[in-house]
Amino acid sequence: MGVATILLERGLLTREQFDQAAAEHRSSGERLDRAIVRLGLVGRREVLEIIGEQLAMPVVDLSSADVGPEVIATLPARVVFKQQVVPIELRDGTLVVATSDPFELSSLDELRLVAGCPIELALADEDELRQFIRTHYGVGGDTLHEMAGQADDIAAIDGEHDEIEQAQEASVIKLVNDLLAEAVSERATDVHIEPYEGQLVVRYRIDGVLQRANVPPTINRFGAAIVSRLKIMASLNIAEKRRPQDGRITFRNKPQGQMPQEFDLRMSVIPMLSGEGVVLRVLSKTAVLMGLGQLGMPENILSSWDTLINRPHGILLVTGPTGSGKSTTLYASLNRIVSDEVKVITVEDPVEYHVPGVNQIQVNHKVGLDFTSGLRSILRHDPDVVMIGEIRDRETAETAVQASLTGHLVFSTLHTNDAAGAATRLLDMGVEPFLIASSVEGVMAQRLVRRVCEQCSQPHQPAPGELPPDFGPGAEQLRKGSGCRNCRGTGYRGRVGLYELLHLSPETRELIMNRADASKLTAAAIQNGALSLLKRDGYAKVKLGLTTMEEVGGALVV
Repeated sequence: MGVATILLERGLLTREQFDQAAAEHRSSGERLDRAIVRLGLVGRREVLEIIGEQLAMPVVDLSSADVGPEVIATLPARVVFKQQVVPIELRDGTLVVATSDPFELSSLDELRLVAGCPIELALADEDELRQFIRTHYGVGGDTLHEMAGQADDIAAIDGEHDEIEQAQEASVIKLVNDLLAEAVSERATDVHIEPYEGQLVVRYRIDGVLQRANVPPTINRFGAAIVSRLKIMASLNIAEKRRPQDGRITFRNKPQGQMPQEFDLRMSVIPMLSGEGVVLRVLSKTAVLMGLGQLGMPENILSSWDTLINRPHGILLVTGPTGSGKSTTLYASLNRIVSDEVKVITVEDPVEYHVPGVNQIQVNHKVGLDFTSGLRSILRHDPDVVMIGEIRDRETAETAVQASLTGHLVFSTLHTNDAAGAATRLLDMGVEPFLIASSVEGVMAQRLVRRVCEQCSQPHQPAPGELPPDFGPGAEQLRKGSGCRNCRGTGYRGRVGLYELLHLSPETRELIMNRADASKLTAAAIQNGALSLLKRDGYAKVKLGLTTMEEVGGALVV
């Protein structure tokens, strides 16, 4: 009895759904049970259970399987890639092998021969099987195995290892796509491809921390081919290997069973001692804009910031180091105030998110379109709100001040350590104190810290001296992640912001007029309640079990 018939008999499939899947099966030639799953009529797990019943095979969960290296070593990688099977257990001299498709297994004899022992089959989910292979055999391992064979054959004939690019082209494309798809799947914000002598290292920046990608050692032989493929995708000069180059790639990823995703990859290539190094910044074109309420701002700061962003004019600054989430805060703020009655224009480098209802301009240095010239031009377009990606020099700062004084609300970012440091930074640029005092309305300083992984989170008893003296009560609620597959064993997954907001008051404006330093500004703002500290927000989030003291200590000087 077929799988579809059993699903029909058990009431998991209606007659109409059965006919729909059968029609798909006849038109595409796809196996009927797979058509049922692809159409979303029945879950993959239910279909797998029925196949297991029919074939008397156990169904295993590879997502939680703990398989030792001695078991992995029982089957060579070439067999795993060819047969799409994985060893999961050695039981009383019998090797248990998991497959997602027992009907397509071409040769059990080959498995017995290479393993040197009896084989027992188990069923596994197709996605879990792919992830298991990536984890234990490396990203793109099957493609690299195929490429290595091609390289050996051609090198034996020509003796020229560098003349195989054309023969490898299809394999290189697949390998690069595998690396990029894995980066996207792991939520990486940057991909680093680094050449060293006799070694190619691929690393992903995940939740602000660089982690090595699990790639097979054979990738070392194909570093030049990978870089050449990326250059082609970014429309860069492949022959130029002596100068830095910058480009951009549009990458479309189609995860199985999910909507296609589109990513904008900003590529930078720099000549290194052992080859060309590549860094790709990953920007999602289809990412959902976060709302202000989702960023993790404390209620008092969110309320004050909401008041500031609805002002008719003035300058609002968001400060912090690179990668601290400044752009996300600005986008969320713009998204909060945009409407048919408000015209918003931005000048950005790069445009990271597309905001509905906002006119966004991309900086283009080649034609002289920078932040200053862009801001001057957009002021002629009668905007109510303008956003400048970053204030980098005196000219941009003074143009922003003039825009705010002529009735515009101006958003921008600065690279300073805290909120009070923004005024000092503008003074250092050469902006007159009275212009700063009369135009700047508020400054938000922020950091990003990693969230404790929800799946492996557990209560944490702090060791003596782990908490600072001013931490206060609440240590009994601390939590820590023990490390699991969901968080790649780090104990953290995702990030949350830490915030402080300086709301300029008459006292702080007076201090700015007198060119007071950041420490005096901070002290005065705390005294009159115009400043909430980053440190205070960090402690609060540790007490809520959202993050750890190590993360807060690493993000701030506390």
